[in-house]
Amino acid sequence: MSKLVVFSFLGGDLNQGFPVVTAQLWSHNQFVPVKLTGSLPPAPELSELYRRWQLLYAAVHQRLGSNHRIKVHLQDITNISVNDFDEMCQQLQASINAWLKFEPFQNIERQLRTLLSRNDEIRVIIETNIVLLHRLPWHLWHFFEDYSKAELALSNHEYESPQLLQKSPTGKVKILAILGNRVGIDIDKDAFLLQGLTDAKTTFLIEPTRQILDEYLWNQDWDILFFAGHSTSLVDGEIGEIYINQTESLAISQLKHALKAAIRRGLKLAIFNSCDGIGLGRNLADLNIPQMIVMREGVPDLIAQEFLKNFLTAFADNKPFYLAVREARERLQGLENEFPCASWLPVICQNPTTVPTTWQELHGNFGNTKFVGKVSTKGKIATSKSKFWNVLLSTFLVAVSTVGLRYLGVFEKIELQTFDRMLQMRLKEDPDPRLIIVEITEKDIQSRQEMTKGLKSISDSTLAKLLNKLQKYQPRVIGLDIYRDLADPPNKSNLIQFPTELNKENVVVVCKSTDSKYDPLGVKPPKDVPVARQGFTDAIQDPDGIVRRQILMMAQEPSSTCTTPYSFSLQLVARYLSYENIKPKFNEDYVQFGSKVFKRLKPSRSGAYQQGVDLGGNQILVNYRNTDYQKISLDDVLSNKFDRKSFKDKVVIVGVTANTVSDTWSTPYSTAQQDYQEISGVFIQAQMVSQVLSAVLDQRPILGVLPYWGDILWICGWSVVGSLIIWRVRLLSHKGCAIFVTVVILYGVCAIALLKQGLWTPFIPSAFGVVVSGVFVIFIPSCQEFSATPQSLVE
Repeated sequence: MSKLVVFSFLGGDLNQGFPVVTAQLWSHNQFVPVKLTGSLPPAPELSELYRRWQLLYAAVHQRLGSNHRIKVHLQDITNISVNDFDEMCQQLQASINAWLKFEPFQNIERQLRTLLSRNDEIRVIIETNIVLLHRLPWHLWHFFEDYSKAELALSNHEYESPQLLQKSPTGKVKILAILGNRVGIDIDKDAFLLQGLTDAKTTFLIEPTRQILDEYLWNQDWDILFFAGHSTSLVDGEIGEIYINQTESLAISQLKHALKAAIRRGLKLAIFNSCDGIGLGRNLADLNIPQMIVMREGVPDLIAQEFLKNFLTAFADNKPFYLAVREARERLQGLENEFPCASWLPVICQNPTTVPTTWQELHGNFGNTKFVGKVSTKGKIATSKSKFWNVLLSTFLVAVSTVGLRYLGVFEKIELQTFDRMLQMRLKEDPDPRLIIVEITEKDIQSRQEMTKGLKSISDSTLAKLLNKLQKYQPRVIGLDIYRDLADPPNKSNLIQFPTELNKENVVVVCKSTDSKYDPLGVKPPKDVPVARQGFTDAIQDPDGIVRRQILMMAQEPSSTCTTPYSFSLQLVARYLSYENIKPKFNEDYVQFGSKVFKRLKPSRSGAYQQGVDLGGNQILVNYRNTDYQKISLDDVLSNKFDRKSFKDKVVIVGVTANTVSDTWSTPYSTAQQDYQEISGVFIQAQMVSQVLSAVLDQRPILGVLPYWGDILWICGWSVVGSLIIWRVRLLSHKGCAIFVTVVILYGVCAIALLKQGLWTPFIPSAFGVVVSGVFVIFIPSCQEFSATPQSLVE
């Protein structure tokens, strides 16, 4: 049952108290009310508490970055925390309830409670001319907690019944929507919500002039007047102003005659979805408009939009006006982590002589109310579902475009650079204990220059001595990473002959493949060394000059003087692992040692390699070890300056590191050095040998990429997940942070996948998809919402 309770505060103020407070209780079809009388004591502290609360409210929202529909001008506040504000809210609530527990007023409340049921729909009107009483958050009174169907309204002392002209129902709720000055705020969403009402005909005035607004109020019948934009209350809340465009503001008194005419012609409800509306409510009440909804203080965009959405949903779903306002107001509490006191803002202003209107009464059709397009039947707005599909559609288009751009190689360079950065995140590792490098330094070459007749190389006789000495310490395999296509003249006086040492079964020599396009000559292997102990040393540089791949196997051209199909590193690995009884299995698509399978990069496209990169042969990515390998100079070996156990059961690689020999290469770690630093080819070979041995014997990850369809799913998946996360974030400023956090998380996931599992995932295309999808989620919906043609639009 519907009940009306009107509290009248007469003859006093907060400083003096109220010697007479009356409460009139009206029941349905009751012509004489129950009248109760009491009083309230002075409460000057409420004035100061409210003033302090108001300042802190503005300060907190400015600090949190809320977009208010009024510009906030702060004074008297320098530092403020959310905790301070929470304490102030609790203090204000406690003070209001303590004041209302004054015994003479408690007598009124006790008698009302005996006459009211918990299931009654109760309209509670505070009737006063004191602005501060209108501003107080009366809904904090414990009474409203006990009566879930009670809602508050405000009224002036003086009012009369509006004189209404008879009009015929049109079947449509006629709404005049004024979209005023929008600088710094978003009011397109308000327009979109109003457009979703099927049983309404909405006319939009976008930043109208005073003349146009006046004409529309005079010349047509309206059921609802709606305003969104900037507004304020002046003279301590006595005067309300709306900013109808960027240059004009109007007080209600300046529209007095036009508004009176609109009220006579049937205007029942005014909604001011704008800031600081108490002055607007008081001024319109003087014109005897039946009811209004205003905002007590500055209101953030999102709060104004959420209140309007929830109110329209409930009101158009045939809920009583007061209950629709209470439901929409209370639902704002869920946003109070981001917008403190959001549920305090909306308030009804009511002419007590009128009965609150209903949606059915406004459109004159007492059937079901429906929404179209973005809105579902019975007034339940289906924007979320529609927006969800819009988000998915835009994300799908972005993801497809991203995949297309990647296919064209747009991201290749930056993807390779990001791969390097991720590898550089790896912690320093211990040297591989299975490898040792015998380096031929500049000093070694210079000290033996006479022996080589001025050539910047090392003589066969010196290499023979080196190999002979190394063999004494029982290495598993020796790799000679020095081209010896031309032998020195025979010297029978040497007891140790180079060809003899080369023909030891555990010695592997190198050659270089012939390439008709880039290297038509190649480098042939040393004479009389069988193909079974030869390995090619062809290195692959990416377009930026960095070595990220190695070739395990490849078919040689018929004219090549280097005929072995196996790489130098693969030959060394295979001989070392034979001592572990691990035999290799060779296939055109992979090389397998034991349970470890080294799958080749696909010849056409693999991972970031999409355009202009030769992926021929059996190529794999190099999983560089972040370490300095064990090394010893040629001179130290020949001078016996080393630990005798250094070479036993190891892979020994002999190579030149002298600066005068042009055999240096860039790696992913080159850019990590303060000065860009290349490394000698012998260390590249050591990395290639180490990565295979470590994968087989130490379970170190093998680097690989997703299949082409896997890359597509990864990019699309992250684009969808990222856009949905961003879509669910409410604040525009927070959406930007959500994009940033999503990209950071994506980077972390990709880095962990690479460093821990060896899986190189497409970070750059995925991040691009997340960012672009996020931008679409932020900006496209608002454009779509307002692009729908309203039934009438005036600029």
